[in-house]
Amino acid sequence: VQLQASGGGLVQAGGSLRLSCAASGSLLSINDMGWYRQAPGKQRELVAVITSSGFTNYADSVKGRFTISRDNAKNTVYLQMNSLKPEDTAVYYCTIRNTYGIRSWGQGTLVTVSS
Repeated sequence: VQLQASGGGLVQAGGSLRLSCAASGSLLSINDMGWYRQAPGKQRELVAVITSSGFTNYADSVKGRFTISRDNAKNTVYLQMNSLKPEDTAVYYCTIRNTYGIRSWGQGTLVTVSS
């Protein structure tokens, strides 16, 4: 399974970015799709997740600012990030988990928010 993330970059505080992550390869039935992030010197943390039925869950720090969505036909997950803050600066990793519970990770895309 390969996960290709894109959309990261440098943005000013208050700006927006949209991350995309396309899954390819030997895909079994995908259950969860989501995004984690890791800031310098910090542990990786959950940002948002969306299940196959469309249920979503967000970290408290991004609720109301970020929106996760998925296109099952394209095996792609998106993260729309609005009202970005400097504390959102991190490497963002996409992840999928199949119905057997096996998780795969993308390579990460850097998001830098300047103040």
